[in-house]
Amino acid sequence: MELMQGRRGLVVGIANERSLAYGIARACRREGAELAVTYQNERLLRRVQPLATELGAALLAPCDLTAPADLERLVKLLRDRFGALDFVVHAVAHARREELEGRLLDTSREGFVEAMEVSAYSLLALTRAVEPLLLAGQAPSVLTLTYYGSDKAFPNYNVMGLAKAALEAGVRYLAAELGPAGIRVNAISAGPVKTLSAAGVSGLRDILASVPRVAPLRRNVTIDDVGNAALFLLSELSAATTGEVIFADAGYHVVGPFPRAAEGHEP
Repeated sequence: MELMQGRRGLVVGIANERSLAYGIARACRREGAELAVTYQNERLLRRVQPLATELGAALLAPCDLTAPADLERLVKLLRDRFGALDFVVHAVAHARREELEGRLLDTSREGFVEAMEVSAYSLLALTRAVEPLLLAGQAPSVLTLTYYGSDKAFPNYNVMGLAKAALEAGVRYLAAELGPAGIRVNAISAGPVKTLSAAGVSGLRDILASVPRVAPLRRNVTIDDVGNAALFLLSELSAATTGEVIFADAGYHVVGPFPRAAEGHEP
């Protein structure tokens, strides 16, 4: 029997075929899940629509997580189409490009607020909006995506490191609050992948080149690796797992972070 057979899920954050969210959605669909997929705006629709078709998505809807009206409309569509949800994937993060260069100390107030709202607060907003649908689901699960830069100081990650740390704290607090109702909340900390959002981090090419030299498994990860890890956290196999950050990074986090450029030595 397929692992996700009979499970209905929402995936937020697919931008193109390189998105981690797409890898997760593809894995869930392969195992029998019925999916709803969102796109942020009309510019991204042309990229997401063919992927949604490929995934056999039961619903494709616009949703900007920073717009309360979009969330309200999405929940109505989900209720009409599914009635209940068994899982939600939150794969949304953003920081202004200029905030990912230079010093963290020079982060603007506006850039800080924007990164926190999109990358951390949006998990709270999305989970609150769909909570009634999850309460009606079977072994409901919420999953978000984080990165090791939440714990270690990576070059050029800057305000995103702070936002991901806040996101991970949100996972723990939501797990504690929603656990009595049976809703699990977890995160995957994926290794670096050349996604649309990661491309905004200066030095990504150097990090991607370094990981296979030092990670225990001696390779970078793929969106399929992340998708397979997500299957565990979104299925009933993880019925006793909540509030966790699961690493899918070829073991990179056990050997230490990429050296900061200021150290001036070979990574």
